[in-house]
Amino acid sequence: MNPAPASVPPAVDHRDLGRDMGVFATSPLVGPGLPLWLPAGAAVRRELERLAEDVALADGCEPVYSPVLGKRSLFERSGHWAKFADDMFPPLDDGSGDPLVLRPANCPHHAQVYAAEPRSHRDLPLRYHELGAMFRSERSGVLSGLSRVRQINLDDTHVFCRPDQVAVEVRRALDAVLGVLRLLGLEIDHVRLSGRDGSGRWLGDPGRWADAEERLRRVVAGSGLPWAEGPGEAAFYGPKLDVQVHDARGQEETLATVQLDFNQPERFGLEYVADDGSRARPVMIHRGTVGSMERMVAFLLEQHAGRLPFWLAPVQVCVLPVEGADGRPVADALRARGLRVRLEAEGSLGNRVRLARGRRDALLAVVGPREAAAGQVAVQDPATGARSSLAVEDLVERAGLAARERRPRVSL
Repeated sequence: MNPAPASVPPAVDHRDLGRDMGVFATSPLVGPGLPLWLPAGAAVRRELERLAEDVALADGCEPVYSPVLGKRSLFERSGHWAKFADDMFPPLDDGSGDPLVLRPANCPHHAQVYAAEPRSHRDLPLRYHELGAMFRSERSGVLSGLSRVRQINLDDTHVFCRPDQVAVEVRRALDAVLGVLRLLGLEIDHVRLSGRDGSGRWLGDPGRWADAEERLRRVVAGSGLPWAEGPGEAAFYGPKLDVQVHDARGQEETLATVQLDFNQPERFGLEYVADDGSRARPVMIHRGTVGSMERMVAFLLEQHAGRLPFWLAPVQVCVLPVEGADGRPVADALRARGLRVRLEAEGSLGNRVRLARGRRDALLAVVGPREAAAGQVAVQDPATGARSSLAVEDLVERAGLAARERRPRVSL
């Protein structure tokens, strides 16, 4: 929609940042496309998972859990087998005649959660949320760090609603996405209405597709956001709204989607009792906010050149004692507030500062004998260059508030 900036500084590859910051590693014994989350990366991922869960719960979603395996017939019914069999791992023969497969998506399982008991029109909408793993048998040549992997850990929500609730639920989902992107320090470029084209690769009746696309069109047109049509960009089961951003290289990328699905409810025979006593078919809406943990971490690392917002930083405060001072009381006070702290006591101050900057630690806190005696600490934010001498209690309060409220920086 909007052109990429004319001059984009060279992006730092997330694989290099991941190595410098200790975010993830790979092992030939584990296999390609299966990254190992190291403690620093686990801290970032855990914060993103908490964010996704907080947003889902605040939005009325109910947490569910489902297995990563399912019978092949489940994915034949959903349509995934016909579309994605070549991208799925080989079936696991359990002798039943209906082998098990690692799921390529979570939605068929959530459809079965809905089908687990009778539903009334009064029950809807139902919103099921899961941080679930899904699997893609990506070829080794396309695997890349965290951005292309074989196990995807997805923030995934599926809404089951009546047709008259679709517009409200789509707008609700879009608002949730926009709120999360703001917290992550990301700016939306536009929303793309991704519909079908004239090819035959889509499931379902063209008339139903046209109706679904029009429903999304009305929502996005009334949102006040910039938007554009994207023929041929839909999911195979329905149209969607794609939230588009520019990455660190200035290239357009989709970070979140809200998808309408009339096909899976029909394929699985999902129903609810309408207000007149008849049987009616719910609409399924696929939505997420953070999306794939792997892809989002890769994107954020490059977008922020490793200098993540304070609440996301793997090390929020690096305590650097000098001249024999004891940094442990400062580190302990910060940890007691739930902050992620590193106490770096060995080596020259210059070398320790260099290492902390390479790790992209959010704040550097220097403690000398004079500061320790006065209960103070000299604090620096390497991202902004801001410096301040603060009482330890003041630093704990300011940093704790920034982390709790998911602020990008600590006020110094």
